Amino acid sequence: MKNDIGALILRVTLGIIFLSHGLVKFQGGIENIAGWFESIGLPGFMAYGVGLLEVIGGIALIVGLGTRVISGLFALLLLGAIIKVKFAAGFLDGYAYDVVLLAIAIHLSLNGARFFSLYQSFFAKNNDININS
Repeated sequence: MKNDIGALILRVTLGIIFLSHGLVKFQGGIENIAGWFESIGLPGFMAYGVGLLEVIGGIALIVGLGTRVISGLFALLLLGAIIKVKFAAGFLDGYAYDVVLLAIAIHLSLNGARFFSLYQSFFAKNNDININS
């Protein structure tokens, strides 16, 4: 039970953080983010995909849908951000926060989080153990 509560806290926290980051991208003008992506050598259209992943994935984590898949995608996103953007600034001034989020994302991707999740409510009601949560 303690592990389930811990995973719930991690899942909801990661979801809120990514949802917030995604909303800011769209509220501040996703075109500006696309321009920034291009300025660092990434295709501008990726800003739309990242923003949508953050918003939709954040909501999905908060409500508990696709925890493993969304967390895996967030882990890849964080690795890209660390390598492409944050690494040059160093650990404390650059990517320390991202490493914490990466660790949470990897944990959730490997273990899932079914406690208080829509996935558990709708899809795994009769399963005590389900590897897809």
